[in-house]
Amino acid sequence: MKHLSMERILERIHLSEQFDELRITRDQVHEMFREHLLFAYSPDLGRDVNEIHDSFIRRTIEIAEHMLEDQGHGKPPVPYAFMLFGSGGRSEQTLWSDQDNGLIYEDNKNHTEEELENYFARLVDCILQGLEVLGYPPCEGNVVSSNRQWRKPLSHYIEMMMGWLEEPSWENVRYLLIMADMRCVYGSECLVIHLKNELLTYVRNNPGILKYLLSNTLHHKISLGVFGHLIRERYGEDAGGFDIKYGAYIPIVNGIRLLAIQSGIQSSSTLERVSQLKDQLFITDVYADEWRQAFGTALKLRNLTPFQISEGLYTTRSKLSADQLTRELRQELKHCLRVGMGLQKYVKKSIETQLEKEKS
Repeated sequence: MKHLSMERILERIHLSEQFDELRITRDQVHEMFREHLLFAYSPDLGRDVNEIHDSFIRRTIEIAEHMLEDQGHGKPPVPYAFMLFGSGGRSEQTLWSDQDNGLIYEDNKNHTEEELENYFARLVDCILQGLEVLGYPPCEGNVVSSNRQWRKPLSHYIEMMMGWLEEPSWENVRYLLIMADMRCVYGSECLVIHLKNELLTYVRNNPGILKYLLSNTLHHKISLGVFGHLIRERYGEDAGGFDIKYGAYIPIVNGIRLLAIQSGIQSSSTLERVSQLKDQLFITDVYADEWRQAFGTALKLRNLTPFQISEGLYTTRSKLSADQLTRELRQELKHCLRVGMGLQKYVKKSIETQLEKEKS
């Protein structure tokens, strides 16, 4: 397996006819890429990992569709899209990703709501069963297509989203920011684009909502102390380690996401968002370069966190161990965190400046 090219890996995935076959390939690919990560992480390696995740998910959905046909339920009655949220939506998954997903389907007068719901509920059951066989754990926050909140027709998604926008409680804003990262991994991408356009159009016409998005965005602080020291884990088996996900990666991703929403950018990838912010002259070249580098460091270190296989599922606590925090790595991490703190200040100022302009 070590010598297989990307082309051969993707071919093996495409030719698999059973979930168990896909799991064998995933285990082999995981070991191969894990060996690469022990030596060096690169953006190209990250892109390959995410392309493989996408291929596993797409093939799982295709197999699920065939299973429903074999059971006499026919083909999908209307166009639909299977969406990824979180790191999957941003194409930033590590080797051990969980399931943050949703399903959106076209409104159709030729089928009753009950007929459509019954078909897609069955389809989702098959898809999620397959993803668990492949080792993808369910999302702990229940943002998953087995939850009817995340499986419905386009019109109902729009209605739900508008309800959140009109009543921006903490939880509703959290859901809005989750949706801002949505990406179609399989099916009719136009449904996802339509939904995201509804969100961006509302923000453009009602900029006051940015105040609520800002509060949620800045909730996770950069884990760097006032004297420039790392704020480490104090207790438990991770004591002395560092929470790279919530102490570095998430604050950077969240800040850039809000700037993208503010400027009406459709892209869900953090790096694409930075590029488009620069192209729109929303940020300078210097900021773009600094943020790319800091994001790259956070993503690289996130990929180095220890993982475990629990009940057949790949999981990680997203924390670097104390032993991993060498002097060189600490210096690199501190630079990343300083840039992250600057980014959060920039985001706060950008939103507050716009809100002040709207008042005057």
